[in-house]
Amino acid sequence: MINTAAKHIRRAPYQALTAVLIMTLTFFVATLLIVLAYSTSTLLKHYETSPQVIAYLKSNATTEQITTLQRSLESDTRVKKVSFVTREQAMEIYKQATAGNPLLSQYISPNVFPASLEFSIKNLNFAQGLIDEVTKELAIDEVAFTASLGSSQNLPKVVERLTRISNYIRIGGAASLSFLLLSSLLVLLVIIGMRISSRRDEIEILQLIGATPGFIRWPFILEGLFYSTAGALLGWILGFLAVLYASPALSSFFADIPFLPTDVPALLALLGIILGGELLLAIFLGAIGSLVAMKRYLKI
Repeated sequence: MINTAAKHIRRAPYQALTAVLIMTLTFFVATLLIVLAYSTSTLLKHYETSPQVIAYLKSNATTEQITTLQRSLESDTRVKKVSFVTREQAMEIYKQATAGNPLLSQYISPNVFPASLEFSIKNLNFAQGLIDEVTKELAIDEVAFTASLGSSQNLPKVVERLTRISNYIRIGGAASLSFLLLSSLLVLLVIIGMRISSRRDEIEILQLIGATPGFIRWPFILEGLFYSTAGALLGWILGFLAVLYASPALSSFFADIPFLPTDVPALLALLGIILGGELLLAIFLGAIGSLVAMKRYLKI
């Protein structure tokens, strides 16, 4: 049966190439969309778990005021993590950030930097309310939000923009992928149908000499599986190469934000999971396409 399926493919190579190319395009786009969806989810999770809010303390703030505010934040169910940053620690952070140009920090003393309370928020939707509350505290001089380019007034737009982008990618990606999968299925149906029609005389002869329905059907099923799995593998390889090519530039652009897995084993594990899922989908797609085509064109 495998030899028969291989003969079918060799006898019409251009049809086979068309089917494989369509499948390759489908699974190449699928690979990129899955990686993009993973990356945007990671980006949102980063903003939800990292210390986004920095409350700068007044120079005359008392230890009691700072301690009371810190305990209040730690007991707040909307807050995930609270840390106190002294002037000295703030200066060390500045030195690390300007390590490439030591002259910027050579004549600066810790007194220039204010102490601060940094805290994470469990949900970005809570951020604006918390910022408004903390700003009213007597010990607080200014509050900054790290995801809003230094201005808490932009916070609602930041939350809305991140959520909207994530939703657009999921909805748009699902719609695009559904369209490509449907197109691939239709191409597969047409090609398998043409195969059956062109071999109708041979099928009738096989029936006359007593060939079982399974013996006649299986070469067409294997042919459909070949098109879909070969396309899935090639599409994944192209997607894999595209991700590897773009990873250094993306990692440099997003700096400390884990837009993609930073270590090679984690990245390979992610792409390996994608490959496994795409192969399962390809097997399902190839089997369904072949069975539907046989039901429509093969009367045995």
